[in-house]
Amino acid sequence: MIIDEDKCVGCGTCVPYCTVNAISLIDGKARIDPDECVECYTCYRLWVCPEGAIKPTEPDWPRAIRNPFSDVVGTHKVTGIPGRGTEEMKTNDITGRYGPGEVGFCVELGRPGVGARFRDAEKISVLLAEKGVEFEEQNPYTALIDRDGRLRFDIGEERVLSCLIEFKTGVEKVPEILRALKSVESEVQTVFTVGVISRVNPDGTIPVLPILEREGFSVRPNAKINLGLGRKPSKEDEP
Repeated sequence: MIIDEDKCVGCGTCVPYCTVNAISLIDGKARIDPDECVECYTCYRLWVCPEGAIKPTEPDWPRAIRNPFSDVVGTHKVTGIPGRGTEEMKTNDITGRYGPGEVGFCVELGRPGVGARFRDAEKISVLLAEKGVEFEEQNPYTALIDRDGRLRFDIGEERVLSCLIEFKTGVEKVPEILRALKSVESEVQTVFTVGVISRVNPDGTIPVLPILEREGFSVRPNAKINLGLGRKPSKEDEP
């Protein structure tokens, strides 16, 4: 994103709209810090500038990777999926991505106002690869790493709004994974959250909950329940 200085009147309207605080007023004109900007296009898409001074550009590689991980209405060219992750963790009752005895994880780095750089995501994915996790194939970040969890491109310094690392492992490995995430916490220069998904047992218990509690993780149980979604009923389903 760039600002046309001839059109900018220094009103400052655009400043609070920036998702990562990359816009500021300097000498009576709005300025965009190119290193901090994540190319989310929010300031342009919402048409917040009364003078139309904000303009998008066609960034070269590797900067071009910023937009797909920052634009909430964008679609990743590699996966064809909008958003920074997949729907698998929300629609497991339909997709069956996580079976009995398996636990899914989603590690999200960055947030609006904070952002994240791929170098921090790599620190976590390398550690996870060493633990033998299975990365979600349709996840946009998975397309950027090799089997060892290392970035396949020189994009470590690129900054994005947020990045999701999705994977699954056996329930017996959950303590090991949680301890690994704790160990890398001080090395990651942004905030990150950990989402966990597991099937509910026939008796209503959730096998992963006591494990999380024993490892010292505070739990906020949540559920995504889809009723009547996912497939068209067949004649066999009719009463």
